[in-house]
Amino acid sequence: MDSYDDMNRVLITDDVDSQCVDMLVANGFSVEKDIKLAKQPQEQLIKRVQEVDILIVRSATKVASAVIEGSPRLKLIGRAGTGTDNIDTEAATRHGILVMNTPGGNTLSAAEHTCALICSLARSIPNACSSLKSGAWQRSTFMGEELNGKTLAIIGLGRIGREVAKRMQSFNMKTIGYDPIITGEQSITFGVEFFELKDIWSLADYITVHVPLMQGTHHLINSEVLSVCRRGVKLVNVARGGIIDEKALLDALNSGQCGGAALDVFEEEPPTDLKLIQHPSVICTPHLGANTREAQKRVAIELAQQIIDFKQGHSLIGVVNGSAVTSQFGQGNRPILLLSKRLGQIVGASSTSTPTQISLSFNHTVSSHLFEALAIYFSYGYLHEKGNDRVNFVNARHLFEVKMEMVVDKNQGLNNVLVVRISGDNEINELSGIVSGDHLWLDSVNQCRFIAHVPLDNEKTRILVQSINGSFVDYLHDNTSKFNKRISAVFDTVTPTGNNQEKRWSALLL
Repeated sequence: MDSYDDMNRVLITDDVDSQCVDMLVANGFSVEKDIKLAKQPQEQLIKRVQEVDILIVRSATKVASAVIEGSPRLKLIGRAGTGTDNIDTEAATRHGILVMNTPGGNTLSAAEHTCALICSLARSIPNACSSLKSGAWQRSTFMGEELNGKTLAIIGLGRIGREVAKRMQSFNMKTIGYDPIITGEQSITFGVEFFELKDIWSLADYITVHVPLMQGTHHLINSEVLSVCRRGVKLVNVARGGIIDEKALLDALNSGQCGGAALDVFEEEPPTDLKLIQHPSVICTPHLGANTREAQKRVAIELAQQIIDFKQGHSLIGVVNGSAVTSQFGQGNRPILLLSKRLGQIVGASSTSTPTQISLSFNHTVSSHLFEALAIYFSYGYLHEKGNDRVNFVNARHLFEVKMEMVVDKNQGLNNVLVVRISGDNEINELSGIVSGDHLWLDSVNQCRFIAHVPLDNEKTRILVQSINGSFVDYLHDNTSKFNKRISAVFDTVTPTGNNQEKRWSALLL
């Protein structure tokens, strides 16, 4: 957390509600707002971002890799909203910059907009309105259909997808859905019948998508998918442009395979090719899903509070790329994470070459999220000890490219023991540490146990582990001279056989 303590200067480049500014200023941040930067050349944005610790955007500002690479001071990018596809998150992670969003702030607005578009598709409301305003009275032209009894497929069952389901169930629509991380048992609790993606397309009268835009969802709905849908299916996209293949959609509209589409987002914004949005079966809005007074105020307040809470060390919410930093706020995990970091520091101080592989071993299974955080903490400790001044908890695993794996070893007697095994050309191939309450201890090196546990609590104390051959007194005398009396304590091990003529280990506290 220390590397984030000095975050103070904030630049806002999109039209974020003024309450965000007011809250940050009231909590000691220096805030500058310049929404013209979103439309100026990238060089101007880079020049300004170089001067700040935090950049706050909505969707208009494109935070490309060049902006990130040209801003060495930057520590956090805040997105007042949900989607972060306008931010190069991978580049931010490489450079140790946190990316934070407000995942819940615009949920209701986006869900309500989706429902409004579904209703508009069913009754041709925009076209009928336009026709009447032109002076025509064409009741028969705009024959609609009831939503009652129709099947709505919801792709993505997160916050917005669930709120859409809840609302459209009140129209007596049958709601079915798919989500890669939701099970059928979970979805049925909010009234959605779960289907695998390949099976869902042919069952739906209406399809709405609520997924992020990424490699796996780009053109998720394409010509192949549309060909297996019911003839006349209607599509809604209030998520991100690019999830629906617009060319394939236009072809399906022209052939009648798709009976209508309601689009709030587009592959290019604003669109320059108007053939799709001018199609008579298309209802379109200019990215208005989150564009309500309530949502914009909510995301502004939420983002400001998240930044304030993070700076003050209270909590961390909405971070897209910082699982290890997030884990620091789970107090139950904090001691074992710090132990992993301290063992990484010991390996870094004692190794002469980079390990080829590292395993982290417990006597019980830990969650993948916790293992990821443990691996990051170990990597941070190792690289920091090696003198890497670029490393932090966001980019540690990107900089330390050694393969790391989780091992469950039932022979490890205690739940509170972490064993690190190191492959490669180094003297130390195994370390074990213990968590006891809030205290951390080094227990053994290469299966040689310390006569007394080595304390690891004080992060300012450097631990140097070395092998001993022969007399411990001679070893102590030699190292006292070598380190110019900077040694505060020395710990000795016993060998597995108890024969002190064999190689054993010491830990010097400097």
